Amino acid sequence: MSNKYLNVIEEYDAIVVGTGISGGWAAKELCENGLKTLVLERGRMIKHGEYPTADLDPWDLPNGGEPSRKTREHKPKQHRTGFVTTEARQHFFVDDLKHPYNEDRRFDWIRGYHVGGRSLTWGRHSYRLSDIDFEANKKEGIAIDWPVRYKDIEPWYSHVEEYIGVCGENLGLKQLPDQKLLKPMNLNCVEEHFKSKVAENLDNRAITVGRVAHITEGTKPGLGRTECQYRDRCMRGCPFGAYFSSNSSTLPAAEATGNMTLRPNSIAYEVVYDEKTGKASGVKIIDAETKELIEFKAKVIFLCASSVASASILLQSKSNRFPNGLGNDSGELGHNLMDHHFRVGASGTAVGFEDKYYKGRRPNGVYIPRFRNLGGDTNKKEFLRGYGYEGGAGRGSLSEIVSELKYGKDLKEAILKPGEWRMGITAFGETLPNHKNRMYLDYNKKDEWGLPTVTFDANFGENELAMRKDMKEQAVKMLEAGGFKNIQPYDDIGGMGLGIHEMGTARMGRDPKTSVLNKHNQVHACKNVYVTDGAFMTSSACQNPSLSYMAFTARAANHAAKELKKERT
Repeated sequence: MSNKYLNVIEEYDAIVVGTGISGGWAAKELCENGLKTLVLERGRMIKHGEYPTADLDPWDLPNGGEPSRKTREHKPKQHRTGFVTTEARQHFFVDDLKHPYNEDRRFDWIRGYHVGGRSLTWGRHSYRLSDIDFEANKKEGIAIDWPVRYKDIEPWYSHVEEYIGVCGENLGLKQLPDQKLLKPMNLNCVEEHFKSKVAENLDNRAITVGRVAHITEGTKPGLGRTECQYRDRCMRGCPFGAYFSSNSSTLPAAEATGNMTLRPNSIAYEVVYDEKTGKASGVKIIDAETKELIEFKAKVIFLCASSVASASILLQSKSNRFPNGLGNDSGELGHNLMDHHFRVGASGTAVGFEDKYYKGRRPNGVYIPRFRNLGGDTNKKEFLRGYGYEGGAGRGSLSEIVSELKYGKDLKEAILKPGEWRMGITAFGETLPNHKNRMYLDYNKKDEWGLPTVTFDANFGENELAMRKDMKEQAVKMLEAGGFKNIQPYDDIGGMGLGIHEMGTARMGRDPKTSVLNKHNQVHACKNVYVTDGAFMTSSACQNPSLSYMAFTARAANHAAKELKKERT
């Protein structure tokens, strides 16, 4: 990228790249520590409450909410998920034609370019990692050891949970540490039945309601954040702020300090390295609207753009000291790409609940914590690590899709008569880190801003495929234990990325020869650059990772603030 038209802007204490789950937390913690902080977002501005479809009913949406031909044409890769491109939420996901990427092997890169990022559309399940997860690589000789343990992160998990609001119940399990929780949402009658029957007939299994970042009692800091209204329209943006998002919570907190400058439409593409000081001096951006090139200077840089985007920025940040990308002495930058594998499980019909129904639209389901390879009878020879399940029970009607019931008496009766109860559970499994799973940059294929495009070369391995057999078998076994009928197992692995939990491209480690970041999320050889999105993950565990991103980000931001204060005294 030419520097011919580059404008250099005044210095800040800190720059945060990205406004999603990690970026919002970095902004909040840095600003509350008194640092003048510039927050860069490559996408458009979205303010809390300005969610265009949040209050629309199905009949208010074109095609009943089904993706239009234009949406499918412009979002062919986003559409692979099968659920993000409905007309109720497609505006929160990128145009694949405008933002292309390449695939040596299939990878579903699901993105939202706007203030708040995927914090507006995430699934909200929030679980801690345990020492079982932090120690697994070392014990099994897989990849490299995490440079931290649970005791290092535990207070930061609590710090985050108390602020954002996470509901659920604690179970006292070593593989799923207890948390700071609000009162749980309720299971419905079929889920309660499933829970009791599994406990009665199977060992080492726990059925609970999901721990999700929803306020179920009281309020939390932010823009009028209050209790969940049980509308289940979360992916459209929540005007009540009932679930955690950067827009409703951390960014307003940062702004309230008077220390934040938020700049949308700012495509960060390079961290500037100063050969004389051995530190980063700033960030270069392209204004997405004017194409103007600008360099912002700061003492501390936080990359929170998402695992793939942050790695891309580091790979483009070349200098005499770092010819292969900033911090890439180990050659691991862009490698060890992971995602959870899922879409395997089973469903069945509940019998004996025909006189029962439920009230409200609970934006949550059941969760079944990991029960494999925890010692004793839980150990399996066929695969390493483990998996958990998400799912739930519901009751519906087929009247909407049966043409013969579209009018008259039959339609009236069908609407008034609920359909059968169905229970489904889907497993989410850990993916082992693998150097061969990677993303890299193609400088021959550039986007409209002249930047290289990302190419993915990654897939699930033998361990994941072996695990999936057990995932499916145990789903069937649990539903059988619950007395369900017409049980239908399924396994549709799809491509990596579909879990939307991509991570691992700039992993933490103890040794700079085998990792990119140290135990504080600092680039080993350039310690005023921190990376705190999914890129830092050394292994994936099987729990939803967003809570860990927030905890590590808060920890790193407070570390950065203390280090900067030391330099000033």
